[in-house]
Amino acid sequence: MKIEIHVDENAEDLLISVTCRQLTPEIEKMLASLRMMEHQLTVRKNGEIYFLDAAKVIYMESVERKCFVYTTEEIYESDFKLYELEQQLETCGFFRVSRSCLIHLKSIRSLKADINRRVRVTMSNGEQIIASRQYADALKRRLGVR
Repeated sequence: MKIEIHVDENAEDLLISVTCRQLTPEIEKMLASLRMMEHQLTVRKNGEIYFLDAAKVIYMESVERKCFVYTTEEIYESDFKLYELEQQLETCGFFRVSRSCLIHLKSIRSLKADINRRVRVTMSNGEQIIASRQYADALKRRLGVR
């Protein structure tokens, strides 16, 4: 792999060009990472690839080594692992609340104390997610509540 960078003071926008013999899963993942920098996720549903604005995501969940992305209307699948999505999207208001779940803080409707120092989080779509003890205190601190 060769990487070339051309600096042009007259360039109005960033242009990234990829030249390859064939589009491999590795290249697709690299392109998806670049889109995430623009807060756009590359997700799949029914064999189609969608480009999803991260602001539309309510939460993400990892189930049996697959990562699902939930919006108010649809459920998509991501090729990324949950920790990769967490690293890319933490500056966009996403927060890990358990080993298998990442939520969009702007989509929280309410919080309720649960047993064993856990927190029940109700999302904007009515879905209830349990923030585990390990993450509950950090979630409350991040939201500025006690």
